[in-house]
Amino acid sequence: MVSPPFSSSSDNTATNETVPLCFSINSPPFRYNHTIASASFSAVFSGLGLSSNLFALVVLAKTFHQTKSRSRSSFLLFLGGLVFTDFMGLMVTGSIVVSFHVTQFNWRQLDPHCHFCNFMGMSMVFYGLCPLLLGATMAVERFVGINRPFSRSMNMSNSRACSVVAMVWVTAGCISLLPLAGLGNYHLQMPGSWCFLNISSKPLDMTFSLIFSLVGLLSLVVSFVLNTVSVITLLRVCCGQDGHQRRRDYEVEMMVQLILIMVIASICWCPLLVFIAQTVLSGSKLEVRYLLLWLRFATGNQVLDPWVYILFRRSILKRIYPRMDWSRGSIVSLYPSLRKLTRGSLGGTLGHSQHGPENLDGFRQGEPSMAESTSAS
Repeated sequence: MVSPPFSSSSDNTATNETVPLCFSINSPPFRYNHTIASASFSAVFSGLGLSSNLFALVVLAKTFHQTKSRSRSSFLLFLGGLVFTDFMGLMVTGSIVVSFHVTQFNWRQLDPHCHFCNFMGMSMVFYGLCPLLLGATMAVERFVGINRPFSRSMNMSNSRACSVVAMVWVTAGCISLLPLAGLGNYHLQMPGSWCFLNISSKPLDMTFSLIFSLVGLLSLVVSFVLNTVSVITLLRVCCGQDGHQRRRDYEVEMMVQLILIMVIASICWCPLLVFIAQTVLSGSKLEVRYLLLWLRFATGNQVLDPWVYILFRRSILKRIYPRMDWSRGSIVSLYPSLRKLTRGSLGGTLGHSQHGPENLDGFRQGEPSMAESTSAS
């Protein structure tokens, strides 16, 4: 299939010196008609994604205010940061794309100095990397909480969790600013509705393209490895010789959500990330139709992420698997040796507390035990 014709800078100007950098390869007006690049696709994706993420944010906020577990609060903050990032990404980039399809504005006239195009290109990179980096961060947090429950003197506080989310945003923001520092460029892309990094084999463009792709792919690999180890640990403890111990709903809920987030991110982002890396390394011509197709796949990640939490909360999982013992508690109680350690070291203190010794094995409604406070459930 041959890409439809489009106007380039050489068709509209006599010399390249008069063409702004972001229009030096593709310059309006464009003549590219494809279903996947239509206004209906953009409107449906943006509308569905915004409404889904907004609904998920409301549910997350309600759950966060009701939870008593510090570690679960941290996980909800990470998840909230992910959903909020997806919401903002769709609102910023989607509004520009939909506005173009509605008004058919001319980029050259609206943005003669490429400021608007650079902003959208930065937004595409920033809101693309943030979910992948946040997914890897959540995988690290769950890995430490499940496999090294006593490696931290206390669970991650809410303020520290917010700081980690902010660090992820700063990291993604720094990467998105690299073209403004001279490493790569942002260019207007067909059908003229969006700007993105310039995917070419030129040294600077290739370097930035590889940074974007490899950071995203590395985040997925880290998520896969750590989540796999965490799931194996839970299965080994719950289904092994100590399977009579009470299973813990929070660990199951969080790991199910995290695994689904990883799977969705891998399916949605791997084609685009691999396509970019393969294109720049092979030096082949950019296939616009594939770029648009894989970009739609990546956009689907922002639409599907919120439904992971909406559909796979503890209340829904109870209905899917009612035979499971959905008692509350922490990962500490899954390990008999850790339970004995907790009893021996904390039993004397807790035995004289107002909560009573029964809190060694679990926690009362609304009152987490000492073991729960030091666990990573």
